[in-house]
Amino acid sequence: MTTMTETSARFREFKMPDVGEGLTEAEILKWFVQPGDTVTDGQVVCEVETAKAAVELPIPFDGVVHELRFPEGTTVDVGQVIIAIDVAPGSGDAPAPAAAPAQEPVEEPEAEAEPKGRTPVLVGYGVAESSTKRRPRKGATAAPEAAAVAAAVQAELNGHAAPAAAPAPAPASAPAVPAQGGAPDGGRPLAKPPVRKLAKDLGIDLATVVPTGKDGVITREDVHAAAAPAATTPVAAPAPSPAAPEAPAAAVASDSARETRIPVKGVRKAIAQAMVGSAFTAPHVTEFVTVDVTRTMKLVAELKEDKDMAGVRVNPLLIIAKALLVAIKRNPEVNAAWDEANQEIVQKHYVNLGIAAATPRGLIVPNIKDAHDKTLPQLAAALGELVTTARDGKTSPAAMAGGTVTITNVGVFGVDTGTPILNPGESAILAVGAIKLQPWVHKGKVKPRQVTTLALSFDHRLVDGELGSKVLADVAAILEQPKRLITWA
Repeated sequence: MTTMTETSARFREFKMPDVGEGLTEAEILKWFVQPGDTVTDGQVVCEVETAKAAVELPIPFDGVVHELRFPEGTTVDVGQVIIAIDVAPGSGDAPAPAAAPAQEPVEEPEAEAEPKGRTPVLVGYGVAESSTKRRPRKGATAAPEAAAVAAAVQAELNGHAAPAAAPAPAPASAPAVPAQGGAPDGGRPLAKPPVRKLAKDLGIDLATVVPTGKDGVITREDVHAAAAPAATTPVAAPAPSPAAPEAPAAAVASDSARETRIPVKGVRKAIAQAMVGSAFTAPHVTEFVTVDVTRTMKLVAELKEDKDMAGVRVNPLLIIAKALLVAIKRNPEVNAAWDEANQEIVQKHYVNLGIAAATPRGLIVPNIKDAHDKTLPQLAAALGELVTTARDGKTSPAAMAGGTVTITNVGVFGVDTGTPILNPGESAILAVGAIKLQPWVHKGKVKPRQVTTLALSFDHRLVDGELGSKVLADVAAILEQPKRLITWA
């Protein structure tokens, strides 16, 4: 899609592009430029995180940064303008940058009013306006007050300083009764009967509790949060009035709560959607086999000393990957996908081998393109590059697209095996357990051998039990006798 529009002969705007396949939004992680900085065509101006990866965005023209439309941490829809560039600096006074779309000016009396629609907050993409209508109380303005306090708490949890004047409306709109802590104008705090009983049992005055529930309702967590500092503070001592210097106290109370809420976005959001979609779309079947891999471990040790493998990383995963590729060659029907829309089974005559990788941003599954055509040294080099790129957080969306089968190595965590969920659009995934020294019957005698357990999950719509069993048995047979890599290939 077009990411650039010309607003005038002097100013150009750069829009959030679709950096993946059909992505609809991205979060701005970091700006590398500020208004007034000079930029050149191709210069990276920001880093964004999509549902698949972190990506750096280059600007497609020269000029001076006029305006950044969104701050760091903001999730922006694809197609929205994120930066304006002055492509003809020095040709006259530039107009003042327009206000960011996320911060529309409002009239002063409406300062504490909740914005219409849904806005980014701590969890997901904000709360919709409540459809619940409460009966107004005499002299009550509790809802706006509670919203203001909750906004201050929300700002602290998001890592931003609470607005200094946030609690200010409390004394202005309150009656003669002095306000205490988070109490809404001296009126009766909103809380359910069990929460009121809990507060009474703990000796907590609900008028001093900062509400974080919907519509300013005090929750059990709010009471526990207020009880934590109460252990060292006399209960009878009234909380100071909600002046600006006391705003950080809300964050302290929230930090002592027994729960933490984390926004679901980026890679985690994509993982959740993909796993739910896969688990409730494809009928999974998982089969297991335990195999003696002592000879494979000996082969790995020998390959590490081979000059043809110099400069690449050799480990058991390399041999396992090659074994799966040979098993697919012997049973090509497993390398397929189910096309629900057209009611077709799509046979793949290539193998894009996915490798599940745990990264600081979450689980990703980049794949090695045309892995079936690679020699062992080429496969080793591709595996090494894939792992390094994933750990650095530089995996591109294209590297995670188009996978056909996947390997997940849970053995690195000391786990025997698991029941892996299929990557969407794929028909099989192989889980590899930890390789351990175990007693094993070898040539009629019990001996210590290197043993592991493999698990193969497959889509039972297109992979029958016989086919899935053959693939898993072939992988196990190769790992038990690695010479089959030559005889079967």
